[in-house]
Amino acid sequence: MYRSLFPRDVFAEMDRLQRDVQQAFDLSPTIRGFARNGFPALNVGGTPKTIEIYAFSPGVDPATLEVNLERGLLTIAGERKSPLPDAQAKAAVHINERFDGRFRRVLTLPDDADPEAVDAKLRDGVLHITVQRRASAQPRRIAIQ
Repeated sequence: MYRSLFPRDVFAEMDRLQRDVQQAFDLSPTIRGFARNGFPALNVGGTPKTIEIYAFSPGVDPATLEVNLERGLLTIAGERKSPLPDAQAKAAVHINERFDGRFRRVLTLPDDADPEAVDAKLRDGVLHITVQRRASAQPRRIAIQ
């Protein structure tokens, strides 16, 4: 079900083990994934020139989002506020399945990721982060003489 994104990703293996243990005790998976750290849901892929990360974060105020890249670790953090009335309004909430509160996701990027060439855009609740790969790591054709 879960595969490591990059072969040297020790943190992903620890995350996978934690998810497996939590999944064993959680009988009702939710729309936000397994456990509390499942928000925002991520899609990660790449091309020979870029690493593409999509974080699905509907209802998150762009001012609360933080994207940091330090020593090969990409961190996405922020806060989603509840649209429901607060406790002081004395309103009854009968069902509340939507996650609200602070969140943080951390990804380990491969060694060829260029920390100087990162772009992040938020559109329609989807955060799209593009990390360029270093030019020295690009495949190149060698001319035969």
